[in-house]
Amino acid sequence: MRSYRQFAAVYDRLMEEMPYSEWMFFARSCWEKYGIPRTVVDLGCGTGNMAIPLARSGFSVFGIDLSADMLSVARNKWDETPGRGLRQEPGTVRWLQQDMRDWELPQAVDTVISFCDCLNYLTTPDDIKLTLRRTFTGLAPGGLFLFDVHAPKQLERYAEEQPFVYDEKDLSYLWTCDYDPKDLIIEHDLTFFVKDEASPSGPGALYHRFEESHVQRAYEPDWMARELTAAGFELLHLCADFSWEAPNEDSERLFYIARKPE
Repeated sequence: MRSYRQFAAVYDRLMEEMPYSEWMFFARSCWEKYGIPRTVVDLGCGTGNMAIPLARSGFSVFGIDLSADMLSVARNKWDETPGRGLRQEPGTVRWLQQDMRDWELPQAVDTVISFCDCLNYLTTPDDIKLTLRRTFTGLAPGGLFLFDVHAPKQLERYAEEQPFVYDEKDLSYLWTCDYDPKDLIIEHDLTFFVKDEASPSGPGALYHRFEESHVQRAYEPDWMARELTAAGFELLHLCADFSWEAPNEDSERLFYIARKPE
């Protein structure tokens, strides 16, 4: 695993088309079916795009991420939230820099969520096992673990459809992929060009270049289901692509709904 570095500064700009509202709707649908939580851990919270709306809705949220830079962005966004500082706030959020493989809180929580393929960044089976067991321990009896991962086929699609290009006046990137079909591992190599804020626009504009490399691994759904059971969870549902339908060969995201027994 690795933490995001300079990527944190441009993360929200590049992720603005991501379906955060669909993740939120999916989580709420699960809670309506299995019980509304009071306390929520957002595991791999990034810049707070799930944690902050949940806190605004009245939940007590713990945003956990490995990257101090991502957490700094999240903290600044939360501090700028309208209504902060009033005596009666809608909810709370606490930001914690921890590794998802050994995260820990002083209390058990009602729900852990981990969306936007965070668990794909765990690139060994042992990493997955550690995270599942740690999450089981951190949940209260009856608590839910909701997460999504890229399906193996989706990593293959990335490799087939590369390269990807984003080109705006102040920000551009080139994204290439190297895929290992045997181990279902993909390496994303990104080269960014970010316009210097002090530089005038036009042909003479100055850009800052930096590179990032991110590795993800996909896991077969049968294997993940077995490991959830081995960690102590009851797997309530396996579905795909923000629906309650079972996965098929064209599925992009696999959603797991697991519960710690009472």
